[in-house]
Amino acid sequence: MTDRTNEADAPGTHTLRRAEAADVPVVKAITDAAYHHYIDRIGRIPAPMESDHAGNVAAGRVHVAVDAAGTVVGLVVLYAHEDHLYLDNIAVHPDAAGQGLGRVLLDFVEAHARALGLPEIRLYTNAMMWENQKIYPRFGYDFVERRVEGIYDRFHYRKRLTD
Repeated sequence: MTDRTNEADAPGTHTLRRAEAADVPVVKAITDAAYHHYIDRIGRIPAPMESDHAGNVAAGRVHVAVDAAGTVVGLVVLYAHEDHLYLDNIAVHPDAAGQGLGRVLLDFVEAHARALGLPEIRLYTNAMMWENQKIYPRFGYDFVERRVEGIYDRFHYRKRLTD
């Protein structure tokens, strides 16, 4: 049975739903496709590519975007904490890029945080993923700090939600 409690109609032709066990291979494939081009730039496999996709899906942390043809084309991985929603991963398949799906996914994340009564969203991006340093501020995320965590150099962001 599909849990459609957090299902939302996305503008255009996308629907968001909680990922199911059968989605794990496509969750991995989309994540790999979305992040693969960063391997050479950062000199290592990006952390989202090494995530426990099956565990995240089983825990209900993954929501997928499905196009009109029924194909999963994007996803978010979310962790609810007591004082914030942590956006662990947002990925759009390169074939679906440029269609506004990133905005749809970020809007979903914000709506999800509000539905959970959480006052802010937090995320980070690798310092070598320059594109993201331009994108997140455009969507209301404030830069918090740059922090080296193990082998990763990361820019941390947050978006405070107001009513």
